[in-house]
Amino acid sequence: MPAQPWSRSALTAYARHARRRYERELATLVELPSVSVDPARAGDVRRTAERAAALLRELGGEAQLLETGGHPMVVGRFVRGPAFPTLTVYNHLDVQPANEPEWRTDPFRFTRRGDRYLGRGTTDDKGPALAALFGAAYAIDAGARTNVQFVWELEEEIGSPHFERTIRAHKRRLATDAVVVSDTIWVSRARPACPAGLRGLQGFRFTLRTGTTDQHSGTTGGAARNPIAELADLLAAMHDARMGRVKIPGFYDGVVPPTRRELADLRRAGFSVRGFMRDHGFTSLRSRDALDVMQRLWCRPTFEVHGIAGGYEGPGVKTVVPPAATAIVSCRLVPDMQPERIVRLVRDFARARIPDVVVQAEHALAPFKGHTTGPHADAIREAMRFAFGRTPVFVREGGSIGAVVSMERVLRAPVHFLGLSLPEHGYHAPNERFDWQQAGGGIVAFAKYVEAVGRIGR
Repeated sequence: MPAQPWSRSALTAYARHARRRYERELATLVELPSVSVDPARAGDVRRTAERAAALLRELGGEAQLLETGGHPMVVGRFVRGPAFPTLTVYNHLDVQPANEPEWRTDPFRFTRRGDRYLGRGTTDDKGPALAALFGAAYAIDAGARTNVQFVWELEEEIGSPHFERTIRAHKRRLATDAVVVSDTIWVSRARPACPAGLRGLQGFRFTLRTGTTDQHSGTTGGAARNPIAELADLLAAMHDARMGRVKIPGFYDGVVPPTRRELADLRRAGFSVRGFMRDHGFTSLRSRDALDVMQRLWCRPTFEVHGIAGGYEGPGVKTVVPPAATAIVSCRLVPDMQPERIVRLVRDFARARIPDVVVQAEHALAPFKGHTTGPHADAIREAMRFAFGRTPVFVREGGSIGAVVSMERVLRAPVHFLGLSLPEHGYHAPNERFDWQQAGGGIVAFAKYVEAVGRIGR
């Protein structure tokens, strides 16, 4: 251990030294296809959990698998002493499917190209998880006055269905003074960013059945109801497809608008409309004003149509009236919207227009309003400035992490964020990737943050 273990030179030297093992461990995890939504991959998910627990032990920690009723959860600990505060680091090790034809490499074969790492899970969320682990391991070895606990979930990509029940059952064992999550995305590489909130999620499935079989449109069309057309009409009545505004009465009640300080942070975030379009492959957007786009992404609720199924989809034209149709929709929610209330509004609106439509509410995640003040937020600011050379801005995150609300509610500890991913890394997209600049900086940032938590105390 160097004489000045918390100097920038010592920490960056450690990150360089750890790089080869970091890449080896990331390759091992990427090549375990831990697709939690696919029952055929259940064995791979469990093998991922087992390998993660083994790595925690190899680095000097304790580790165990908690059975959840679904996929297991990994809990690891580096214990320094009962007088020291405990910091819990949350990540997830399950991944999205990778069946898109646009992949240019095997998604479950780790590929290194210079400083870039390609493969499913590299950025969401195995790469950041390992950066956090390597940084924390250094901090413990260097004498940080902090106990560090790792909670690695393997059901995040399916809405964390067993997470809250599991941590509630093990509440005493998982007691902590603070939680930090590394599963978020910066606004751009030029400026670190930490979420000051997450959007929630409420999914819906609309099903309309008006017959039993396809019927000839010449002999029944005009008299027969067309379920595809009726669902399309319902969706158009619910929201303005061109500009995105939801037209359901009362939908926006309870939305907390951004504060002047939040808007100022958005303006300083380094967001570029052109860069956003490039990173996500868009040719046009609903707005070209940067501040308006950022508010649409992070500060406002949405209504998105993910798919409509029914009728004929083959070559040519099959002139039938279909008997049934389904539409899948979700709403992203912002503070202080409640999923239960949105379910009621959407269901009542749909049934008022089509009384026999079946509205099934899918999984729900409440929105989360984060913390931007206090010693832990200040420590994260300092750790990211130390590692990446710029103080982060606090912005909201457009995605949802179900475990965050559960941890703050059950463990009664503040949750903060120290994310490492970039927009171009391709969350949930083909050709997902991560890079050493973010990983190496993340190792340094987490080491510095763990040390700072020890100075904050309990």
